[in-house]
Amino acid sequence: MISIKSAREIELMRETSLLAAKTLRFIEYKLKPGMSTEDINQLCHEYIIKRDAIPAPLNYHGFPKSICTSKNEIICHGIPSSKDIIRDGDILNIDVTTKYKGFHGDTNRTYLIGNVRPEIQRMVERTYQCMMAGIAVCRPGVRIGDIGAVIEEMAHDYGYSVVQEYCGHGIGREFHEEPQILHYGKRGTGVEMKPGMTFTVEPMINFGKRHCKLLDDKWTVVTKDKSWSAQFEHTILITEDGHEILTQVPDSAWSAADNQI
Repeated sequence: MISIKSAREIELMRETSLLAAKTLRFIEYKLKPGMSTEDINQLCHEYIIKRDAIPAPLNYHGFPKSICTSKNEIICHGIPSSKDIIRDGDILNIDVTTKYKGFHGDTNRTYLIGNVRPEIQRMVERTYQCMMAGIAVCRPGVRIGDIGAVIEEMAHDYGYSVVQEYCGHGIGREFHEEPQILHYGKRGTGVEMKPGMTFTVEPMINFGKRHCKLLDDKWTVVTKDKSWSAQFEHTILITEDGHEILTQVPDSAWSAADNQI
């Protein structure tokens, strides 16, 4: 069942989504070669709990950490580790979900670590463009399938592939709600968007082929051909006349206190 949020629930979605977005902005300025992904996990964990929220991934279906860190050929759900060191030239996706006042906000971003190869930089930039193009079509009366169709067309035009095994999702009181948001498909298919719906758009774009493999830890998903992969994610709200991106940090909402634990 798809949840249509009330005015009060929408305000709570704005609050938790803003905190998730602030967590990503906070960690952006801490990233440097030589850090472990466990270092990053700890910083994000402390940032979230100091603001009276919960890092939703922690213990979710047994996931052992507070964020996901997916480097290079890892598509999604990478587990932070003290042995996993980020190095100059890497790309790193950090996926943050906060639970605050009973509601979830979910966002991720792929960061460039040091001097990244130009072709990989372009893939990361274009993955962001694919996400934003998918979000741009969102408004009442449009079908969910239009999101994936636009993303897939753009990614293929660039010569990349789109992961099909993992998708976006409704979000609110639950981490994962209906509907599923595919990042490929046909226009005019799927449920109709209505005001009050909240869901994520989070395409995973591969430099090589789309096929993926689940590692023995039962979480980490990598590209089968070892090509690198990028991802971006926003939580959005369908409004009366369009959409609102909830996981953004307006400059007016950022203060010096937000830049520290």
